Amino acid sequence: GGGGGGRVMKRGDRKRVPDGGGAGMANGFLMEVCVDSVESAVNAERGGAGRLELCANLMEGGTTPSIGLLQVVKQCIREPVFVMIRPRGGDFLYSDREVEVMKADIRLAKQYGADGLVFGALTEDGRVDAELCTALLADSRPLPVTFHRAFDMVYDPLAALETLISLGFERVLTSGCDSSALEGLPLIKRLIEQAKGRIVVVPGGGITERNLQRILEGSGASEFHCSARSASDSGMKFRNPSVTMGGYLSASEYSIKVADVAKVRTLNAIAKNIL
Repeated sequence: GGGGGGRVMKRGDRKRVPDGGGAGMANGFLMEVCVDSVESAVNAERGGAGRLELCANLMEGGTTPSIGLLQVVKQCIREPVFVMIRPRGGDFLYSDREVEVMKADIRLAKQYGADGLVFGALTEDGRVDAELCTALLADSRPLPVTFHRAFDMVYDPLAALETLISLGFERVLTSGCDSSALEGLPLIKRLIEQAKGRIVVVPGGGITERNLQRILEGSGASEFHCSARSASDSGMKFRNPSVTMGGYLSASEYSIKVADVAKVRTLNAIAKNIL
């Protein structure tokens, strides 16, 4: 992070300044890194991330982080920290009880220094749940809010985009409703064209140093989202191979995925070199 400031702004220059004033923008592109640990948060910031999306359980696509994690990350990090509000993995159709939990988590995240929030909710027929989102957005203000990849599960993406704009979401994170942002590139481009600057469309999902340039050039996006992780071996010397902590698809307890400073730097450098 660090200062920024100093130079005079020209009118068309707004997009080049990151939300939080730090390292932030590589040449007008803002890199958001999703992180689920303090170590990943520190590495992402060191590598040049302009914003962090803080979650727990990235293996499940990210759920609400603990308040302890948010508190410690906020002590260590200068760039903006957007907090995931997602009470569980799985779909985005929420019960009344789950909504109570989301509202409580929004209140606590604001109290403990969140710079923005990230959530999404759908109706059973695959539309944006406008009623629930309206209530959650009201609880979230004045913070900016991103509608997350629940967007990739909607029935009609172009109609859903208009709904998000009218509800007042600042951003939408999307892989273009496909298995990755590269596969979804044609739709991401259409969404950005349709948005005409009314909402920031942020490509995310499988973005790596191998495909970032194609995604940025092919979509016209001004921000992108990645995890930039690599596996780091556990420090455990004694290991019990016959026990796992999670369900049937659980990754090894002895391999931890952490944001990699070098990967973040490389992605940042690629974004800088695109004019």
